Amino acid sequence: MKIVRSKDDLRTLRRSWIFKGERVAVVPTMGALHAGHLSLVEEARAQADRVIVTIFVNPKQFNNPDDLDGYPRTEDEDAAKLAPYDVDALYVPTPDQIYPEGFATNVRVSGLTEDLEGAHRPGHFDGVATVVSKLFLQTRADVACFGEKDYQQMLLVRRLSQDLDIETEVVGCPTVREEDGLAMSSRNVRLTPEERAIAPALKAEMDRAATAIRRGAEPRVVLDSAKAQIERAGYREVEYLELRDAETLAPAQNLDQPARLLAAAVLGDVRLIDNIPV
Repeated sequence: MKIVRSKDDLRTLRRSWIFKGERVAVVPTMGALHAGHLSLVEEARAQADRVIVTIFVNPKQFNNPDDLDGYPRTEDEDAAKLAPYDVDALYVPTPDQIYPEGFATNVRVSGLTEDLEGAHRPGHFDGVATVVSKLFLQTRADVACFGEKDYQQMLLVRRLSQDLDIETEVVGCPTVREEDGLAMSSRNVRLTPEERAIAPALKAEMDRAATAIRRGAEPRVVLDSAKAQIERAGYREVEYLELRDAETLAPAQNLDQPARLLAAAVLGDVRLIDNIPV
């Protein structure tokens, strides 16, 4: 696995693969890799001849400077985790390779980004869209693998690629969970043992709500009850628990079209998100 830190070196490597007619996949990450990320790498390997994993802690998608400062930087550990997966290149660009001096462009995807995570994290999705645009153009990957755990982000990236005619196919990969149902996340390590024991209540109540809605119960009544149950279990706040159209994220009143249940809740000082199909 080559460790690459400049876009010029990355492009030189990429050109050699193009010359051979090889298909390239990219897995964009911010590091602190866990089994969920590694499942994306496995899918990338199945999709392509060459795999690039990127690690860049993107300052533009953090609302809170303390969150940015506290985000784990674990490049050596991440490289060791990737070693068994036959990754061809680990791209760890320095900040100036993504945002050089004078950088003045911001990418915004309308429609999908104003609600849910967008409402609670202003500017976050603009930062995601901007950095993903840069990474897609720098890697020129044929395919990119994103986890469905960040479902709204995955839809945003797919729309971005389509709208800007970027020839990178966005593949969504299923959420990877702990045995008790908690969605794997880099944030989980910040939970205390007591909070970790409470954490699976989010997914459990979402499952119960989804089952009730499938059986014909009124969604709003079900979701209000589920929020109360999640907070009763020990969560400090449920920021949202919503039934949305699976493609547009517009509010869904019924199951005439594929729908998704999306949630964000705060446990202690840790904000967790999850989603499931309904």
